[in-house]
Amino acid sequence: MKILFHIARIILGITFVFSGFVKGIDPWGAAYKFTDYFNAMGLEWLIWASFPLGILLAFTEFTIGIAFIFNWALRFFSWLGLLFMGFFLPLTLWIAIKNPVTDCGCFGDAIVITNWETFYKNTLLIIFAIIVFIYRKQKQNTKQKRFSFLFSGTTLIVYSVIVFYSFNHLPIVDFRPFKVGVNIPDAMSTPENAQKEIYENIFYYKNLNTGKVKKFSEQNYPWSDTLNWKYDHLNSKLIQKGYEPPIHDFTIETPDGENIIDFFVYDENYTFMLVAYDLNKSKIKTQPQINELANWATDNELSFICLTSTIPEETIAFADETGAPYEFFNSDEITLKTIIRSNPGLLVIKDGNILGKWHYNDIPTPEEFQKNFMNE
Repeated sequence: MKILFHIARIILGITFVFSGFVKGIDPWGAAYKFTDYFNAMGLEWLIWASFPLGILLAFTEFTIGIAFIFNWALRFFSWLGLLFMGFFLPLTLWIAIKNPVTDCGCFGDAIVITNWETFYKNTLLIIFAIIVFIYRKQKQNTKQKRFSFLFSGTTLIVYSVIVFYSFNHLPIVDFRPFKVGVNIPDAMSTPENAQKEIYENIFYYKNLNTGKVKKFSEQNYPWSDTLNWKYDHLNSKLIQKGYEPPIHDFTIETPDGENIIDFFVYDENYTFMLVAYDLNKSKIKTQPQINELANWATDNELSFICLTSTIPEETIAFADETGAPYEFFNSDEITLKTIIRSNPGLLVIKDGNILGKWHYNDIPTPEEFQKNFMNE
């Protein structure tokens, strides 16, 4: 049983560490997922807590995982791990049944699994948690305890520094479809041999003699027998999901609603895209640097635009207040949050390729941009 205990401990530890790490390096992503859950459950009044809960969840998972891996203070953390799984197992069962959101977010954007796969995963993990809990009193000598404490504490300090850095800049690892190096048009296209959506159609026809409605399949529905049957309605059920491009629902719309995305993503020159999903919540402390870069880009005949979900009237007010010298275009808020975890954030593309992304704390000067991109 000692071997089983160590296997369960290590598997649990790796799972918790990975889950806590991918959430921790993307704290806003975790917050957005909490917001999705609160909206789906009718708990909009809790949205204010999304960010602190995202941080707390990530840190808790990572700490439990480290404790399991290094066999540190298991008498306490085995309790915490079991309580953690005991809470999330029924919750994920409810989510799998009700399907309030399609992506559980348990591994951030690193690994996307279905709600039922999440429940099955948690079912297995709670078995491991019970095993660790039962055999939690495995004895350690003084040297082993010191080793466990030292490595656990050091790892948690490093993790905290990484999370703090990711919050003030951008995630150190970008798991989203808009990462640097991606070609946007390619990521939006569907291959010719891609899997198609398959639906099962159920036809309902009313018998003109009896007045009863009967169910038929595509193979036997009486479409030609108009003397005895009359079409009533159709139910279509998705039985095979088709291919979905990594980047979808990405548009760049003018105030008149015209989608002009092709003008920018096929531009052979550099295009600067400032992303501010909500200008009313946008940080303006680096607005002077942004304006300087935008003016330089315009002087050099380079496109500099802002993508936002804010209504045109408010974009005009923002431009008047901040002196923003660039045009504003509309995009979907969720897409903008996916593009970059910063409000505002900046990305530069050329020929549709994403060349760079910056948090508002790291907006490059014209000189820095020229040095890093135009002098190659």
